[in-house]
Amino acid sequence: MRPLLALLLIAPMLAGCLERGPTVAADNPPAPAALAAPDDDTICRANNTERGSPAYITCRRERDAARAKSEARADRAQRNLGEQMLNNPVRP
Repeated sequence: MRPLLALLLIAPMLAGCLERGPTVAADNPPAPAALAAPDDDTICRANNTERGSPAYITCRRERDAARAKSEARADRAQRNLGEQMLNNPVRP
């Protein structure tokens, strides 16, 4: 009787370990630079520019500056949200 009771208590916990479908590896997401490099290269080479040419270098520099500006804007928005939440707490 006791083994049956133990099995009934443990079975729901073990059922949570089972998965259906493909597993997604969320532990190691790709680095942002690794995602952006092929896109930047494709965009900058779209106008028949060769790697290392002045036009290609200018294009890559502008893309990097635009990405840095976008990241700074997102960081600033997050910081502003945090400060707003700290300075205006909602108390029931």
